[in-house]
Amino acid sequence: MLGEGPLFPRRWTVQDDLDYADGDLRRILGSAKVVAMVGASPKWNRPSHFVMKYLQAKGFRVIPVNPQNAGETILGETVHASLADVPVPVDVVDVFRNSEAAGPITDEAIAVKAKVVWLQLTVRNDAAAARAAAAGLQVVMNRCMKIEYGRLFGELGWAGVNTGIISSKRLKVNR
Repeated sequence: MLGEGPLFPRRWTVQDDLDYADGDLRRILGSAKVVAMVGASPKWNRPSHFVMKYLQAKGFRVIPVNPQNAGETILGETVHASLADVPVPVDVVDVFRNSEAAGPITDEAIAVKAKVVWLQLTVRNDAAAARAAAAGLQVVMNRCMKIEYGRLFGELGWAGVNTGIISSKRLKVNR
């Protein structure tokens, strides 16, 4: 499942499936403070931009990493060319790149001593995950931080946002 470390008692192996325990994901999301988002986009309609904005609203500091936009600002944060350029310690490296690109990014995450490598939906690289786990990092693949946060912390509605409209509570009707 996930790499062995302070958050998880069991060592991740490549043979394991991607059925992560809710408690494990909740521990990552509940303890992380700084997220380096590799592949962050300045375009408001890109998924990485939406996820970055959502995570910022939930209290995470999200630092964009994108060599094409280095030096620019996305949602109030300076964009860095690589993980090595990020000036603060990183808890989670959130990868918005394809599965092949996830390999070198994972190696960068190991080098900067990140705690977690989180590969977004449709992104899976078992070899990179095995290297990360061997280096002591936690690994999550084929999951979205925004979706998992909303699901695990009770904020996910039908549209993927907390509308406050859908509820399992019985409505009080005055008659």
